[in-house]
Amino acid sequence: MADPQVDKPADPSHEPAVGTVPGPGRGRVGGRHRAPEPPAAATKERRRIPVWMFIAPSMLVLAVIILYPLGRAVWMSLHGDAKKLDPETGRFVTGGFVGIENYTRWITQTCGTATGTIPCPPGTLGSQFWQSIFNTFFFTVVTVSLETVIGFGMALVMAKSFRGRGLLRASVLVPWAIPTAVTAKLWFFIFANDGIANKLLGTDFLWTADPWPARFAIIVADVWKTAPFMALLILAGLQMIPQDVYEAAKVDGANAWQRFTQITLPLVKPALMVAILFRTMDALRMYDLPAIMMGSNPATSTISVLVVDQMRQGANSASALSTITFLIIFAVAFVLVRFLGANAVNTQEKQRKGEIA
Repeated sequence: MADPQVDKPADPSHEPAVGTVPGPGRGRVGGRHRAPEPPAAATKERRRIPVWMFIAPSMLVLAVIILYPLGRAVWMSLHGDAKKLDPETGRFVTGGFVGIENYTRWITQTCGTATGTIPCPPGTLGSQFWQSIFNTFFFTVVTVSLETVIGFGMALVMAKSFRGRGLLRASVLVPWAIPTAVTAKLWFFIFANDGIANKLLGTDFLWTADPWPARFAIIVADVWKTAPFMALLILAGLQMIPQDVYEAAKVDGANAWQRFTQITLPLVKPALMVAILFRTMDALRMYDLPAIMMGSNPATSTISVLVVDQMRQGANSASALSTITFLIIFAVAFVLVRFLGANAVNTQEKQRKGEIA
């Protein structure tokens, strides 16, 4: 008797998956067919643009605007202004390469003659170099310090919410919006011999002639004009501080002084240091205010005033003095940024990471 026929189940490995069509060149992955990948030659490579091409236009503009004038000034400073006797031709020629002679003459305050160099006589521009350096740093330290304190106070008041705050902010910025030349003439009339200052104080100071009254007159005029600028920059930093921080400090029992020293000062430090940096660099190249108010008074002459006065006598010597001015400003800015933290980006990043308070 023959065994009964039993149907064997079909091998699932040979059955096509539902919804797929078997065909040549198709592989199977997990019971499904995979479409063949396109050949490598068909893939299009992405074109990559070098990074330097993005910054090249900006660097070109900076080179034309900054590097060329600076390089030209340095090149001119290495040439002389005075006429010298050419031993080969027996004629007087102008200029010629003199190296760092212009720099050494300014620093040592010596003037050239037909027979050599002598100490510059009093009253000449060469004798005013170190006096101008002193005036420049004196004006910078005093004005920036006063403007920081006054501007901080103005910013604290303008940061509060009260009726008429917009009108107060607009009125505070009026002195800063007035052109410096107009400000200088305004304060020139105030500090005149028969001006308002002497009448209010009951004095007879020669504000435009005596050395120290003239210096303090410039300081008052500069603080009146530029303190609103400091207040504006500090106000921008104050408005970035969340009010929730102050509310939490009040809940913890912190008084007004503790909130100011532990919250306001640390959090506003980036904006404050940037404001001090900008104002310091501006004060180091102060020209128009002392030049218009006091003229060519050596007691109030700054480095920039000395440069402009020297331009009328010799451009090459003035280029050397302007290069010295640039180096001084660069050194002060480097100290402020590197050692005093006048870098808002790095300071805020460190505060976010908790590296500094």
